[in-house]
Amino acid sequence: MASDMQTDRSRLMAYAIMAVTPLCFSSNLVFGRGVAGELAPFTLAFLRWFAVALVMFPLVFAERRRIAAFSGAGLRRVLLLGFLGMWVCGAMVYVALDYTTATNATLIYTTSSVMIVLLESLLFGHRSTMREAAGIVMAIAGIVIIVVKGSIDVLLSLTFNPGDLIILATAFSWALYSVLQRHGGISSLPTLPAFGLVAGVGAALLLPFAAWEFLSGRQMPETAHAWQSIGGIILFASLMAFSGFQYGVRNLGAPVTGIFMYLLPVYGVALAVIFLGEALKPFHWAGAALVIGGIVTATFPARTGSAQLSQNREGFQ
Repeated sequence: MASDMQTDRSRLMAYAIMAVTPLCFSSNLVFGRGVAGELAPFTLAFLRWFAVALVMFPLVFAERRRIAAFSGAGLRRVLLLGFLGMWVCGAMVYVALDYTTATNATLIYTTSSVMIVLLESLLFGHRSTMREAAGIVMAIAGIVIIVVKGSIDVLLSLTFNPGDLIILATAFSWALYSVLQRHGGISSLPTLPAFGLVAGVGAALLLPFAAWEFLSGRQMPETAHAWQSIGGIILFASLMAFSGFQYGVRNLGAPVTGIFMYLLPVYGVALAVIFLGEALKPFHWAGAALVIGGIVTATFPARTGSAQLSQNREGFQ
């Protein structure tokens, strides 16, 4: 009984953390918009993850014996995670936003949550329930309402360009990153040291491209405003967001954690209202209701019997 209560408390804590984590991710849009014309994409991504790696270094160093024991497959997994999570989902997002709109990018990138569920099914045999499927459908409907401003005409007028295709690739990369970090040797490390290790590898992969941007005369941070925005990206959109996400993956599983990412456009709208002075329209309320309702539907465990509850728990191991 005590063990069950502890498990329930841990799950509630994971749900609470995952409710806030998308807000931290969304802050990247506010801070990133401020430096879009002042800083080259790979340089921004390198500064972001190099700073995170420095902050996390003491935790990584404390786990050096376990890290040194990684086999070749474990090292390749860390390298792959650094490439997927920090190189592709870092710099390439900034590259894509030079070619596509924020509306298209938001709509396409959020499909990563669906890709997570599909990849878990294809690679690791996760079975989605009807309740999870219903929650996903509700959340997607809410996202579509928000990003197309409740207008069918806006939805039908969406066109695809190279930036859209890059964003689609980053969405798949994020889904694969989310699934793979829960499996393999790195899953033996505590959440924060594992995150710091992957951030350091990602920064190392970004360094040659950031150096090329510097040597070729691309935009570098020169103003206090640019450095403040970079600091916000490092603290909120990197340290807090990724740590929270990895905690959610470890405790709830990638499919459930991915569903919480449907809150991204909801929080994004709220940040735009607060910091950018944009108006809150009826379609924002309708979309937010569907997104939140979808998350509740998909993530809250059924209480119809002990066997069903046990099955739900086993799915998150």
